[in-house]
Amino acid sequence: MESLNKRQEYIKEYIKNKKETQIRDILVYIKNDFNVDRRTVIRDIDTLLRLGYVSKQGAGRSTSYSISNRYDLLKEIDVEKYFSIPFNEREIKTNFNFDIFDILKESVFSEDEEKKLAQLHSGFVKNFSQYDSQTLINKEFERILIEFSWKSSQIEGNTYSLLNTEQLIKNNKLDRKKTKKETQMILNHKDAFNESLQNKNVFVRLSRANIEHIHYLLTKDLDIPRNLRKSLVRITGTNYKPLDNIYQIEEALQMMIKLINNKENFFEKAFLSLVLLSYIQAFEDGNKRTARMTANAILLSYNSIPISYRAVNEIEYKKASLLFYEVNNLFHFKDIFLKQFEFAVENYFK
Repeated sequence: MESLNKRQEYIKEYIKNKKETQIRDILVYIKNDFNVDRRTVIRDIDTLLRLGYVSKQGAGRSTSYSISNRYDLLKEIDVEKYFSIPFNEREIKTNFNFDIFDILKESVFSEDEEKKLAQLHSGFVKNFSQYDSQTLINKEFERILIEFSWKSSQIEGNTYSLLNTEQLIKNNKLDRKKTKKETQMILNHKDAFNESLQNKNVFVRLSRANIEHIHYLLTKDLDIPRNLRKSLVRITGTNYKPLDNIYQIEEALQMMIKLINNKENFFEKAFLSLVLLSYIQAFEDGNKRTARMTANAILLSYNSIPISYRAVNEIEYKKASLLFYEVNNLFHFKDIFLKQFEFAVENYFK
């Protein structure tokens, strides 16, 4: 996300501490520290509005500003500083926050971020249009499949190397030093990716049935129950407790699906499925895998490029997840999504 300058940070903090304020109040407040005119402050406010930190009420002389409901969701967090505090000492939201669905009704991407994603997508479409050989197209999708299967599994603790993942997927050559579960996890990713690619239109509109089917494909033969869980699960390294009753889980899934289907921007649909399926933890296991694959299935359904996550650090990915679980902050998760989509466009179908 775009960084604020010192003056914009100063104004943002002032608005944060006020229930509602106007330009004239801000000018009075900052005059001793910043020698700027009204037009400069208005430009600063426009930046804060554009980035989603501030909300605007009224018009003309009655115009006032307040901190946005999305401020905590989008504000920059010092990740290293946050995780330097032991998890049992951090101040967090210990329980699932149902208000998150209302907060997320507004776009999570700034105008600049939406513009960048659209430009990257256009670049992919242009690159893809130059491929007139289905054989070459299949080979490039296979490359994404291999790298996605490897990295997504690695995030879950799988120790297959990228080269051995390639051998397994392309030649069915097992790494005998790995467990059967590790091998099966890779093969399940292959099946889920291929099915999403071959049935792209299914994910234009999200449904509980297609989420559950993705979960089934990713967890088959891994001794993981297919159905929504009926009891509490705990997450290593955090005091956040996901929902522990199936009726609330069903309600959260329904609210998530409605939210995503009401979005117009397919990048936002994909990103919110990535974040919220991980947050809800609807299944006993395989939730983050399901979230990543569902997000990719949505990208594919809108004829965009899926994300392999090849360049992501798995520890940073887990930190991004924990930040959303614990304080409902998207800053780090969004940064990963944006960078990995850019990586995909710059490294595949070139």
